[in-house]
Parts: sequence; C-alpha cells; structure tokens
Amino acid sequence: MPPTETLFLESTTRIQKDPIHSFMDFQVWDFPGQLNFLDPTFDFDHIFGELGALIWVIDAQDEYLEPLSKLHTTIIAIQRFYPAINIEVFVHKVDGLSDEYKLDTQRDIMQRTQDELSDNGFDNVQVSYHLTSIYDHSIFEAFSKVIQKLIPQLGTLENLLNILCSNSGIEKAFLFDVLSKIYIATDSSPVDMQSYEICSDYIDVIVDVSEIYGYLVDPLQEEATVEASSIIRLQNGMVLYLREINKYLALICLMRKDSIEKQGLVDFNVQVFQNALQRVFEVGR
Repeated sequence: MPPTETLFLESTTRIQKDPIHSFMDFQVWDFPGQLNFLDPTFDFDHIFGELGALIWVIDAQDEYLEPLSKLHTTIIAIQRFYPAINIEVFVHKVDGLSDEYKLDTQRDIMQRTQDELSDNGFDNVQVSYHLTSIYDHSIFEAFSKVIQKLIPQLGTLENLLNILCSNSGIEKAFLFDVLSKIYIATDSSPVDMQSYEICSDYIDVIVDVSEIYGYLVDPLQEEATVEASSIIRLQNGMVLYLREINKYLALICLMRKDSIEKQGLVDFNVQVFQNALQRVFEVGR
C-alpha cells in the first residue's frame, strides 16, 4: 500500500504468519514488540529451529534502549543453539532524522550491541545493520540483502549476470522478484541507489501497464508462452531493458544507447542467460 496509508494500520498484537510464494517459498513471522518469545511458555525450537534470518526492527525516532536490550538477550540465546541464523537489524523510520543523526544512531546501536555481546563472550557474531524507511527504496534494498543471504545459488546467479553484462555492453543488471520489488541478485559492480530506484519504479510502470493491456495467461499453464519485454530510453542517454524471465522474476538492465543498437545480440544473450537460470533453479530443487 502507499506509505501514507500505513498511518491507519493497527499495531501488531499477535504473531502473524504470512506465506510468500515466489521464486522460492518462505514464511514471514511478524512478532509484536511486547511479546517475550524467550519465555518458557513458547517453544524456542519451534520458533528458531528452521529460521533463516531474524530481522529486528528498531524505531529510530523512539527510545530504543529497551528494545536494544531485548535484541542482545535474543542474539545470545540464538548463538547458543542456532548460530547459523542471520541477524539483521533494521534501524527504521529514519526518514524523520537528519543524515548526521541517522549515522550517529546507527553507530550507537552497533557499538552498544558489540559491547554487550563481547561482555558475554561472543566476540565474532555477524550482525548486519540497515537504515530503513517506507518513504523511499531503502526498505526494499534492505530486504533484498536479507533474502540474498538465504539463496544458496547466489554466487552462481552473480556469475551469470557478470557474464551477461560483459558480453552485452550492460552497465548494471538486476534480477527482480516482480511482486515484492526485491532484487534477488545483481552483478558484482557496486549498487548505485539511484539505479536501483529507477529499476524498481520501472517495475511499477510495467505492472500497471500489464494490468491494463496485459495478455491473458491460461491458468492451466505454469507460465505464459511469450515473456513480456520492454525498452525505455531515458533523457540522460541511458536505456532500461526489461525481460520477463518467468512468472516471478524479471531481468532489468541499465545500458548505454549504443549497446541497445545491437539488440539482437542482447536478446540472444538474455535468452542464453534465461536458459542457464532455469537449469540453476532446477538443480537447486
């Protein structure tokens, strides 16, 4: 929903389990902040036994010492029994803070966590921190990084994207989950936030247009027989190239206009990439 409409959402009062059906199926469990799931009345192994990542959301605009203390207790409990779980801290609602105060808040949370864990004998715990807000693309970027750690084929996907970019004159390539706007992989060049934002907005445009003019898909078929594709030329001379990979994933590439002049080569290379991707996920299953 639009961020402005979230003002009317009620606070979470009980555990909510949301199944996500996409290129890989997983569940998101939303725990209310006041719930103490380390209490003996809860089944610790049931909650954490099959967990891939723990996302701890801290309100940067509120007093955070108490939730930070609960985070430390939780990390210590997890480290004793399930040390492989990824710990992700979202320093959230930073849209209301200045750039300097955002970084100060993040540094303070990181330092307090590191000190507390060290005092309890846990010196090498990997904790990732993300500055997030629903009013920009930072929340999607953060979730993208969380999900990427849960994909065993990530290294192979990055290699395939690197090969595609080097052989097609592509500056940046993202493999997006269309419904969530999370990118599950990108090539090894640094992610420029502006590039990610424009690719993410591009998906919104394609989805909106598809809803109006889209073709009908036979519900008995797993996916459409013809993949959607689109090219947009930007005012700065760059070109956005989109190709639907399957019903969940889309490839979005950013390239210079002279590269798209060889569109036949790009289309062919993308088809080779698509076939390779299919084999990767088939082996993964």
